[in-house]
Amino acid sequence: GGFPFYGAIVTTPAGRWDGLKATRIALVDPAVLVYLGIDRGDTVRLGDAAFLIDGTVDRVPGEIGLEAAIAPRVYIAERFLDETGLVRFGSLVRYAALLALPDAAAAESFVDEHHDLFQRSRVGHSTATEHEENLSEWFEVLSRFLGLLGLTALLLGGLATGSAVHVFVRRKLQTVAMLRCVGAPQRTVFAIYLVLAALMGLVGAAFGVALGAVIQHGLPSVLADFVPLDVEPRFRLVPALAGFGIGIWVAVVFALLPLLDVRNVSPLQALRHAVEPALQRHDAWKVAAHVLILATVVALAVSQAPAPVVGLVFAGAIGATTVALWVAARILTFGARRLLPTRAPYVVRQGVANLFRPHNQTTPVTLAVGFGVFLLGTVFLVQRNLLDRLAFESGSDRPNLVVFDIQSDQVEGVRELLAGVSIAPPQVTPIVPARIAAINGRPAEELLQDTTESSPRWALRREYRNTYRDTLVPSEEIVAGRWWDGESTGSGSLARISIEQELAEELAVGLGDRITWDIQGVRIETEIASLRRVDWARFELNFFVVFEPVTLAAAPRTYVSLANVPEDMGLAMVQRDLVTRYSNVSALDVSTVQETLQRLLESVTLVIRVMALFSIGCGLVVLLGAVATSRLQRLHESILLKTIGARIPQVRSILAVEYVTLGLLASLAGTLLAVAGGWGAVTFLFRLDFRLPVLSVLALVVTGVAATAVVGLTGNRGLVRRPPLAVLREVAE
Repeated sequence: GGFPFYGAIVTTPAGRWDGLKATRIALVDPAVLVYLGIDRGDTVRLGDAAFLIDGTVDRVPGEIGLEAAIAPRVYIAERFLDETGLVRFGSLVRYAALLALPDAAAAESFVDEHHDLFQRSRVGHSTATEHEENLSEWFEVLSRFLGLLGLTALLLGGLATGSAVHVFVRRKLQTVAMLRCVGAPQRTVFAIYLVLAALMGLVGAAFGVALGAVIQHGLPSVLADFVPLDVEPRFRLVPALAGFGIGIWVAVVFALLPLLDVRNVSPLQALRHAVEPALQRHDAWKVAAHVLILATVVALAVSQAPAPVVGLVFAGAIGATTVALWVAARILTFGARRLLPTRAPYVVRQGVANLFRPHNQTTPVTLAVGFGVFLLGTVFLVQRNLLDRLAFESGSDRPNLVVFDIQSDQVEGVRELLAGVSIAPPQVTPIVPARIAAINGRPAEELLQDTTESSPRWALRREYRNTYRDTLVPSEEIVAGRWWDGESTGSGSLARISIEQELAEELAVGLGDRITWDIQGVRIETEIASLRRVDWARFELNFFVVFEPVTLAAAPRTYVSLANVPEDMGLAMVQRDLVTRYSNVSALDVSTVQETLQRLLESVTLVIRVMALFSIGCGLVVLLGAVATSRLQRLHESILLKTIGARIPQVRSILAVEYVTLGLLASLAGTLLAVAGGWGAVTFLFRLDFRLPVLSVLALVVTGVAATAVVGLTGNRGLVRRPPLAVLREVAE
């Protein structure tokens, strides 16, 4: 294996890590060269020994650059360590042991078995599973979102299949009638077209599996910069067959409803085009088809959801949306009949009248467009909220330099130096280390020994880096209590603090509870005045505990500062300047970390947007199918209008009014439902704060109207130009 157990350390020049153990050389982090103003080939002295710098270590598997940036490293062979004299009485040395165990369960068992030993020896420990849990929150969110996208695309694909089959059946009614004339029973005709629908699903499913295999083999190259090991994609037969089967099943199930209409085609229709298929008032087979579609949607939703309840909620939302859109279509039909604008121009009156004419397409188009807008709008709103949450703060004021361990007498000097090179005034914040001594009068030692106490040990044992200030920062929000405003609250004699809400839950404390802090031997009793929600993903100076300023004004403290140094100023030169003037100060360049995470997020964003575009494509197919279902009826109407003297522009205007009205109502209804669905998904499924992009929502409505009008007019473009006599002859034949 590689280092250690997997991956490889990347060096400049390449391959220098393998020679580190054999020769008296040193490999350093690039920051060391910057800080010391040296280069490859120079000599660096570590304690009593000197080493030739042979190159730099650019990447270590499992790290994103933060560890090296906080404390730039020098790598030497272990056999030369004694010569340096660095390990002696009084030295602070940290050792790490890396273990490769068979699986995650074995690692957890090992930790549990030696837990008491680790506690007595004050040995820290972590497992790969714990690291995965720390990193997996957003990948879990991404997985849920991609599952939602996949289900959305699948449902839209099912609707597209149903629309296509409906159009196909409408065009083949004469063929069906001929089959009935030569003695073909209903079952045989139905079976023929059901097999055709299954073949359509088979071809589509095969194409989808092939496309998925191609994407699977292409992903490793996209993620090569972020995955510290070589990924060999393997085509697995079981998932492929599952996807193949689901694709065929969805195609057949959604095709059932339009296919059932062929059973009602009369043989007389082969002779008379005007004869419509007989409609049964109560059709048990159609009821069964609806139930089967509902069961399919529920099963797919549950299989893609993180929990069965979430899947049932999603399926319920789909059902409620369908009912709401059907109601909206009925309201539009009723309203158009009752509120027909009698004084409007003829094309407007005729276009509105088309909404309630016989064989109108108000309900199917409203359902198709509204449902498509709902699904795509929900996906868009969830995507927008996820990407806003995942992305770093944009703009020129994002800090890229962190300076810490600033002493009180160095604050003004550091502030002045940074102010001269920073785009915005640097943020300087005090830090006061402290430990919890007691909670509500109970000593921390007693709480640690109490096995019935629910507070986790880490929250009681750890050292806190606290601060004090009189204002909130943009990444904070008060969720309970109130911020100090100069007025006395609580007991009046106790110092007030604001605590992060999740830490408060871990410590089982709330408003009015008292925490005693040990600040370098001095006990300070405080009262919780407020709870804060902290957005840890934002690059701000965030803290678990914030004190009232007057409380810690005299406490020993250091300072930390954030600054944004433009690239042309030379971030490395600023770091070197700081270290030269103030040797105890550490300057951390976080631009490398930000760039690494930004590249990862860009790849994630690309995947999300590609999936969203695929869903949009499915939605357009659904809309085309809904328009195509009424093509024959539109042909007859346009011929009738032109026969009584209507010009082609008038016919087009009538169609435009109808489709714009349909698109407006369907898009408004679908968008309102999408806002509700997006809010529910973001709030309850992804557990994030929902933000409504108003302009984007308005753009969604406009896009829905425009798409309906364009697709409707384009789909009927050839009809309005056909001469009436030729069409009448076709009908008469």
